[in-house]
Amino acid sequence: MPILDTPYASLDLIRQPEQPNEPLQAFDAADEYLLATLHEQGLPAAARVLILNDSFGALACSLAAHVAVTSSGDSHFGHLALQKNLARNELPAERVRFVPASEVAQGPFDRVLIRVPKTLALLEEQLIRLHGQLAPGAQVIAAAMIKHLPRAAGDLLEQYIGPVQASLAVKKARLLSATPSAKPAPQSPYPTRYQLDQPKLELLNHANLFCREDLDIGTRAFLPHLPQALGALRVADLGCGNGVLGIVYALGNPQAQLTLVDESYMAVQSARENWQAIHGQRPVEIRAGDGLAEQPPASLDLVLCNPPFHQQQVVGDFLAWRMFTQAKTALAKGGELWIVGNRHLGYHLKLKRLFGNAEQVAATPKFVILRSIKA
Repeated sequence: MPILDTPYASLDLIRQPEQPNEPLQAFDAADEYLLATLHEQGLPAAARVLILNDSFGALACSLAAHVAVTSSGDSHFGHLALQKNLARNELPAERVRFVPASEVAQGPFDRVLIRVPKTLALLEEQLIRLHGQLAPGAQVIAAAMIKHLPRAAGDLLEQYIGPVQASLAVKKARLLSATPSAKPAPQSPYPTRYQLDQPKLELLNHANLFCREDLDIGTRAFLPHLPQALGALRVADLGCGNGVLGIVYALGNPQAQLTLVDESYMAVQSARENWQAIHGQRPVEIRAGDGLAEQPPASLDLVLCNPPFHQQQVVGDFLAWRMFTQAKTALAKGGELWIVGNRHLGYHLKLKRLFGNAEQVAATPKFVILRSIKA
């Protein structure tokens, strides 16, 4: 297991969700560069530090024994990793406060450390929320691996914080330091909204949602084939995003009991607001979590899923396979998993191996809708 050695701590860190023989480490050169620079500048013990998008807690764990830290991000896995890594390294968990990205972290803050996220809309929303939360003389430093650092990130820092200076590259990582300057209160462009044609619905998306400006094409292919009039089934929308699959299913199945779950706090926030706008006070469970890990075994009759094929910048089918496995455990005998996926991903082979069966319900040139039944 790689150890993160910094001027602040030597840490044994793990990623979430855990994999056997994990091929990736829970930190990178951008974390090391940011922590080394912070140490060179000098970090007073009384400094109030805000960390944004600390994927697996490397930054917060490094600083936990030295200053009080507020960590904010949009990933439940990131939150879980932070908790586990604090315990794993016997660090004072009470010194680190986690704020989901669906909420505003309350300052004032003397230092703001940002890992530039994959979705620049999330960065923009986070920078907008920093208005009025910075202490006099505050520093804002963003870090990323160069291959994941678009020019627009610096533009956003300059627009919402102040003049930006880029560092030299170190181990293919770079820092962007922004000097706060007086600016008028910005108006956030989020959440965004779009219209569905069939059924006629308006849906909103908070900043970090996938395919924020329109319905993604996989879900668009799935919607016409959702089962209808199935009675009072217990149904989960797994990886719900803005809730569109569960919300539309609920329209055609008024007796169904719905659970919507996603690992993104902004997705859960979007799904909750969309459900309330469309279904009012109809009972529903909407939660952030590790898929169906918290769902009791054999407690569902149907699982709907448009699985992700990446975690941040890492592409792969690990998360999808994990979701399929969770679905099988959560389904009662005779229960069904319905998914949509790109043809080339070969999900039918995985489902056959897991469930013993996989039926193609429908297909487009790019996507397949598959159904597996728990024997």
